[in-house]
Amino acid sequence: MTSEAEDGILVARARDGDTAAFEDLVRRYATRVYRIALRIVGDADTAEDAAQDSFITAWRCLHEIHAEQAFAAWLYRIAATRAVNVTRTRRPEVSLEEEALPPSRTAGPAQQAVAAELRAALTRALRRLTPEQRACWVLRELEGMSTNEIAHTVHTSPDAVRGRVHRARARLAQELTPWR
Repeated sequence: MTSEAEDGILVARARDGDTAAFEDLVRRYATRVYRIALRIVGDADTAEDAAQDSFITAWRCLHEIHAEQAFAAWLYRIAATRAVNVTRTRRPEVSLEEEALPPSRTAGPAQQAVAAELRAALTRALRRLTPEQRACWVLRELEGMSTNEIAHTVHTSPDAVRGRVHRARARLAQELTPWR
């Protein structure tokens, strides 16, 4: 059975009030929802709150999802929207966790120091993007979502996503010119 089919069964059971089924969905998606929120808001505590809020919203709105097989995309949409809304209300402290850009295991101390400096420069550059650009860039470059998936996730058109990603890449390239 595919993961999407399993999700469909769990969603249907959760919609009927089965909290254990919803707990399975939370366990299945908690890490990715948190990672999306963290990369958009940049603060671990705030990302944890946004992820938790996303699951609460999902539980309350299970009746709104029509295609159970689309649960993951629907949940990521809730998480990204929540994270973008949080960044609009406060100054983000965007941070790239070690897992996002891991240092090479064979790299020496000098290469690890350069990688840490580059990570810090990218973090500073990401802070200068709009929340919408940051969300689209994170979902594209760090989460590997397609343009259409991102458009669905952030409630916009594929053309708007392409424009935001393009502007984000251009701004990041400009900011990171010294690292070329």
